[in-house]
Amino acid sequence: MSARARDALGGQAAIVGIGATEFSKDSGRSELSLAAEAVRAALDDAGLTAADVDGMVTFTMDTSPEITVAQACGIGELSFFSRVHYGGGAACATVQQAALAIAAGVAEVVVCYRAFNERSGRRFGSGVQHREPSAEGVALGWSLPFGLLTPASWVAMAAQRYLHTYGLSPEAFGQVAVTDRAYAATNPAAWFHGRPITLADHAASRWIVEPLRLLDCCQETDGGQAIVVTSLARARALPHRAAVIAAAAQGAGRAQEQMTSFYRDDLTGLPEMNVVARQLWRTSGMTPQDIDVAILYDHFTPFVLMQLEEFGFCSPGEAADFVRRAELPLNTHGGQLGEAYLHGMNGIAEAVRQLRGTAANQVREAECVLVTAGTGVPTSGLVLAGDA
Repeated sequence: MSARARDALGGQAAIVGIGATEFSKDSGRSELSLAAEAVRAALDDAGLTAADVDGMVTFTMDTSPEITVAQACGIGELSFFSRVHYGGGAACATVQQAALAIAAGVAEVVVCYRAFNERSGRRFGSGVQHREPSAEGVALGWSLPFGLLTPASWVAMAAQRYLHTYGLSPEAFGQVAVTDRAYAATNPAAWFHGRPITLADHAASRWIVEPLRLLDCCQETDGGQAIVVTSLARARALPHRAAVIAAAAQGAGRAQEQMTSFYRDDLTGLPEMNVVARQLWRTSGMTPQDIDVAILYDHFTPFVLMQLEEFGFCSPGEAADFVRRAELPLNTHGGQLGEAYLHGMNGIAEAVRQLRGTAANQVREAECVLVTAGTGVPTSGLVLAGDA
C-alpha cells in the first residue's frame, strides 16, 4: 500500500473551457473533424483563441494526433504534447497531465480532447478482433480462449462475484441504471433525453453476459469533447468561474491487468481506484462528506457501486442501497449510460457545469465535485472545486 504524502499539484491549475459536438450514433464526419469542432468550441467557451494554446493532451488510442488537431484548429507552436494509455482510464489523467505541465511552467494553456466514431466506426464493445503480439495480449491470452472476448464478459466475472459475496441480486445494478437515466431524461444534450427507465425495465432488458443486462452496459457514441486548462491566476481573468483542480491522481493496483485482473485475492473491489481515492483525499484535504456531486465512470453499472465503496461513501456491499437512497447526486448529466460514451471526458465537462451553476440538473450550491475515469484498468480521478 502506498505511503505517499500529499502532493503539490492541488490548486495550481483550473479548467476554464469546455466544448463538445452533438452526441449521436452516426456523426457523418471524420474523427478529426469531431476533435477540431470540440476544441474550437472549448476555446470559445474559455474566451481564448488558438494562438493562446501551447499544449495538447489526448488518449493513446486516438486516431487524431495532437499536431494534426492543432493544424485543423489553427493552433501554432506546441511546447507540450502527451498521450495517456489504458482507454477510458485516461480521462482524468489528461487533465492531470495538463495541470502538471502548467505547474511546471512547460505550457500555459493546454487542451485535452477525445473524439471518436465509436458507434458508426470502431465499436469497442464488440471485443477483441485482432491483436499484435504484446505483453498485454499475453494477459488476455488467459481469458480469450475460454470465451471472455468482450468488455462485458470481463466485467461480468467481477460482477457475479460481487453479488455472491454480498448476497445481492442483479437488481442492485439496476439502481445505477435507473439513476443515470433519470438524469439523462432531463438533460437535452443526452442521447436518452426524455427516456427514463424503471427497475422493471432494467429487469426486463435482455442478458448480455450474466449477471449484466443490456441496461447495465453503456451506450456507443459518436462525438467529441474538449477541456481547456490553464493556471489559476490566468483563469481568474477569463469569463467563467474557474473549476479549480483541487487534486488529480492516477492509480494502478497490485496484479493490475486491463479488465482481466482475475488473479487477485478479491474480485469484489477496484484496487486501482482505491489508489486514486487515497491520493485525491490526501491532496485535496477533503473527505466523502465534502463532495456535493459525484461523476463516476459508468461503462458498466457494477463498477459504479464498487467505486462508491472504494472512495468510502459507504461500506462494501452497501452501495446499491446508498444509490437507492439518493444520498449523493450521481452522474447528473446521465453518465455514459444516459448522456454519451466519450471515455469519461463528458463527465469532466459536467463537473465544470455543476461548479459554474449551468448544469441541466443543477445541484444547489455545488462547490466540490469528484470525477473518475475508467475502471478495471489503470485509472485516474479528479476533485474539482469552485474558485472562491
